[in-house]
This record gives sequence, C-alpha cells and structure tokens, in this order.
Amino acid sequence: MAQKERILVVDDEPSIRKYLQTLLEVDGFEVEALSSGKNAVEKIGAGDRPDFIILDVLMPEQNGIDTLKQLIEIDRNLHVIMLSCSNEVGTVVEAIRIGALDYLTKPFEKTELDAAMLKCRQKKQLHAENQALRDYCDQITEDLSFLAASPQMVRIRQQIMQIAPVDVPVFVCGESGVGKEVVARMIHLRSRRATQPFVKVNCAALPGELLESELFGYEQGAFTGAVRAKPGKFELANKGTIFLDEIAEMTTHLQAKLLHVLQDHQYSRLGGRHLVDIDVRVLAATNVDVQEAMKTGRFREDLYYRLNVLSINVPPLRERTSEIPLLFRHFLVKYSEKFGKVAQEPSKHLMDAAMRYVWPGNLRELENFVKRFVILEDDEGSLRELVEMTSTRQRISPREEPPPRNLGLKALVRSLKDEAEMEAIADALEKTRWCRKDAAKLLGISYKALLYKMRQFNLDSPRNRRSTAAAEEVASVVRSQ
Repeated sequence: MAQKERILVVDDEPSIRKYLQTLLEVDGFEVEALSSGKNAVEKIGAGDRPDFIILDVLMPEQNGIDTLKQLIEIDRNLHVIMLSCSNEVGTVVEAIRIGALDYLTKPFEKTELDAAMLKCRQKKQLHAENQALRDYCDQITEDLSFLAASPQMVRIRQQIMQIAPVDVPVFVCGESGVGKEVVARMIHLRSRRATQPFVKVNCAALPGELLESELFGYEQGAFTGAVRAKPGKFELANKGTIFLDEIAEMTTHLQAKLLHVLQDHQYSRLGGRHLVDIDVRVLAATNVDVQEAMKTGRFREDLYYRLNVLSINVPPLRERTSEIPLLFRHFLVKYSEKFGKVAQEPSKHLMDAAMRYVWPGNLRELENFVKRFVILEDDEGSLRELVEMTSTRQRISPREEPPPRNLGLKALVRSLKDEAEMEAIADALEKTRWCRKDAAKLLGISYKALLYKMRQFNLDSPRNRRSTAAAEEVASVVRSQ
C-alpha cells in the first residue's frame, strides 16, 4: 500500500481548518491542521517535512508572509500554497517572490485547490529529476577511476557492460580497497536506472538496530528519540540503485528481513502499520570469504543465492601490477589539480619501488601514498617511505609462499614450525623496537637462544641492515677506484 501524501493546513479560522481537513482527507491525504504560524514554524523547525503546506495570509500575532519567510529559511524546498481573503497584487507578488508555489483567494473552488496541488506536485517532480541529473553528472567522473590496463580489469569492464542493462542483483567480491564501489557505480551509470538515485550503505559502519532503521526508516514514536518519521535508504533509492557495502557484517536477523524485502519488494518502517512498495536494484559487496561465512552461519545461504544472480570478483592490486603506473599518474593529476600543485613526474626509482610493493591496502593505499607525494613534493622521501614499507612488510610476513607440497611429512612439519617461529620472533622484535633483551623476555626464551634464532632466520634490525648496505656501497666505490 502506497504511503499517503501529508498536508499541513495553517489557518486561524476553525471552520476553514475543518473544511480543508475534511475535503483533503476524502481525497486520501493525511492532514494535520494548526491554528498559528508560530506553531507551523516550530513544527517544521523540529524536522517535520509534509508534502504540502496550505498557509493563510491573514492571521493574528504572526501573519502568513512572515511565517512563509521563516519556513523558507528553514527549508527552501517546502511546497507552500498561500490562502487569503484578498487578492492584492502586492501580497501575491511578495508571497511568490519569497518562495510560495501558488496563491488562492477565498472562497475558492475545489478544482482551483486541485490545480494548485498538481502544480506543486509537478514542480516537486521536476526538482527531483534535476537533482538526479546533477548526481548523475557528479558520478560520471567516478567512471574515469575505472582504469583497465590489465587483462583481468578489461574482462571486468566487459562484464559490467553486459551486466548493467540487466535489472538483477549483482554481488561484488574483493579485498578492501580494490574498487568495489567504483564497479557498483559503473554498473548503475550503465543501467536503465542511471538518472535515478544511487544510494550507498556501509553495513559495517552501524550496529544492527541502527542499520535497520537506516535501511527501512521509522515512524514517529517507534523508539525513544524518534521525534519524527524518517524514510529509509530503500525509499530514498526507489526507482534507482542501492549499494549494500560490507553486507557480510549485517546481523543474521537483518539478513532475514532483507531477504523478504528482496522477495516481496515491500516492507514496513519501524513502528509503521503501512507497507511501503519499492522498486530498487540491489548491488552488494563484501571483502570476506563468503563460502566460509556461510559455513559458520555468519551469512545466510538463501540471501547469498538471492543476491548472487550475477557476480564480479575484483582482483587485488598485487595481481595487476601493470596498472600501477597508470593509476599513480591518474591520482597524481587528480590531487595536483585539487591542491593547486604542479604535477611532479615520479622518478624511475620511485615507480620501480611502487611496482615491487604489494599494496595490501590496494587502490586506497596507493591513492593515499600519491596524495602524500603531491603534498610533500619529495621524491626521495617518498622512495624512502616505500622502501621502509616494503621492508616492514617482509619482516612481518617473511614468507608469503606456502611450503612446497612435495616435502615429506616431517620436513613439512619442520618447515611450518620454522615459519611460525620466525613470524613470532619478528613480531616480538617489532613490538619491542628491536630491543633483543625485551624481545627474549616477551617470547619467554633466553637472550642467547634469541640471538641463535635470529642468525638462523637471518633476522636483523633495520638500523644494522642500513649500516651494512652503506658499508657495502662504500666498499664498492673504493673497489671501483
């Protein structure tokens, strides 16, 4: 059942209030009547937003023109129709100049009121279309961030072009920072809903109770603090696309409700008695292992199969290193323009270091690195930062590759034991800032045992490694002379 349009009538005459309330309620509107402009300003100031306001000009204490000024100051998008016993040109012009959409003279025919409300409704629709068009133009630039220089990303672009026009849910997987939102936005911009809203919801940012009210909205008095009704994200995305990011973080209770919404295309607000019909395309994304999440009961299988009509898996940046130079220059131009800087071409050494680094934070980490490069204008300092990041990454995860599977059982166990010991020692040294006595104490082993293990695993402090490297460089120069 569609939600009724709400009208606020403001008139000091009880008979007019009663007449308008009866007239409009017969037509299916939800009507509230107030006797003074001051009360109307307080109501709108508290956040209430009716679909229409019918406001009398001649009222004691505060007249309609002064009330209109205050209402428009609170929200310029209010749809106000003025009423008056007089049709003085000056008053009419003043009301329209301030922001009223129409002006009726008492007594008026019902057809005149219907025509005025139709005019308001058309202007409201026009405003919504203009806003959608502005949002669409703003989002076009997001497509430029989808730079496909690797075979994997070229295939994903082709997938998007095939998937976008087909109005079904899409499940986007990939590590944090790989660009799942860019993929979702591109699907929306290439779909038949492109001129309608694109609404993003981060399911990990809010606890379950707040997320439910954020998605589905609530009625006034639904819970403590609900002083006014609020539409949910699904209502705001109606006719458009909703992007549910980090959906695996949603509670199983909320997943069950979402499943029913996807099946029935309707729901009720928290505390509401009426059903809200929706027409929304759902795009979902997660950075967790969905199969594992379903095994542990963290993610509902029925919801996954409902959402996973089509899927896209975005690879991490370390699997598409050919794109790093292109992305580096894209972010370089973007932030040079934003911060009013002259774009400084990165040195070959810096770009080589960027290609070698694994970028665990993916595009987001690369973007932040380039942002710092633009602000600091220090190629050498940025290179040192990248080298230190690579060194730290190697100390924390000294062995990225799994042990060979053709080892015997004893050798395999020994290999895994050595790897676990090496990671524990490297972690303890990092935590104690490479104070070996403190690290030994933290590990519960003797100082001599720690030194033996460090030699065995070739672990050394960053300071010693730099000193050794410097000594080797000096020796090399001396030999060349």
